[in-house]
Formats: sequence, structure tokens, C-alpha cells
Amino acid sequence: MSLKKTAAYFLTGIFVVVLFACSGPQVTRVDSNEEIDLSGDWNDTDSKQVAQEMINDSFASKWVEDYKMANGRKPRVIIGSVLNKTEEHISTETFVKDLERSFINSGKVTFVASKAQRTEIREEKDDQALNAKNAKKKGNETAADFMLKGQINSIFDANKKAQLKYYQVELELIDLETSETVWMGQKKIKKVVAKRKYKA
Repeated sequence: MSLKKTAAYFLTGIFVVVLFACSGPQVTRVDSNEEIDLSGDWNDTDSKQVAQEMINDSFASKWVEDYKMANGRKPRVIIGSVLNKTEEHISTETFVKDLERSFINSGKVTFVASKAQRTEIREEKDDQALNAKNAKKKGNETAADFMLKGQINSIFDANKKAQLKYYQVELELIDLETSETVWMGQKKIKKVVAKRKYKA
């Protein structure tokens, strides 16, 4: 192979590498609390706002004070299933964690570990019983008084110019002893996403 051809191949290789490097994604770090909505889909801002507003709404009703008056202590709460009934992939686990955080930070209730967490804790206690001198005793878990559960629904509509994204979150708080619903909450989010115009 001639020197000219070798140089030509070498320069072509460099050009291809530079081309791919320049066409890669541009990443900009932003504050995690900044509200960013790129697609109109359910996102972290929706999750945090809905969780906080719905927990605040639940505390506006009388169930906490009624329970404290009758039992002399704060109610114990656990979060059950929150179902995604939308066509989107929504991380309900993230939403559940936002709900947990809002409950715990309120200081108005005692929060009980989830079923999955309790299973892991029991496995740890079994291990401690075999290997630790100061093993934690089994059978001393605190039972929940109320369970929060719910679902996320959506309706989508679109024309040539825009798309409407409507989310409706339904939550209910259930007394685990009586199976009575002591609170029901609903939060709606409506977004209009304008479609971009591309010039020919």
C-alpha cells in the first residue's frame, strides 16, 4: 500500500472518530429540584407534588385526630399497592417513596415498614438468632392501623397541533381493623404538549 493511501485511510479514520464524538449527546447538570418537563409524560416533579399535596389533603380531614382521641397515640400507617393504570411506564415505587417521605416528615403519624422491608428484616433477625449475642427478638413488630393504596389513571387526546395528557391519581386510606375507608383523595394533572414545527 502506498504512503498516500495509508495517509488517506488514516485521515478518514480520524474524521470518522471526530464526527461521532461531535454527534454525541450534550449533557448539562441541573439542580435536582428544578422543574423540567421535556415530553409532558409523568415525571419526578409530578410525583413529588402529587404525593405532598395528597398527604396534606389527608391531614386536612379528621381521621388523625379522631384516632388520637380514641387511642391516645398517633396512628400507624403503611403503604400498600399503588397501581399504574396508564399506558406509560411509570415508576410507582418512586411515587410510593415520595408518599412515605411526606408521611414521615409530617410527624403526624408513625410509619410502618412495607411488606418487602419486613421480610428482609425478619431474615436479618433469623440470622442474628444464629450468630449474634444481642439478637433482636421476633414477634415484637408494630402493626399498622391504616393502609394507603391507590392507582394512577390517564387519558390522552391529540390532534395535529398538540397533545393533551391528563392524569388522575386516586388514593384511599383504609382502617385495617374495620376495613372502613377513612379518607379518599384525588389529584388531577392536565398538560398540553404543543408539537414542534419542522421546516422542510
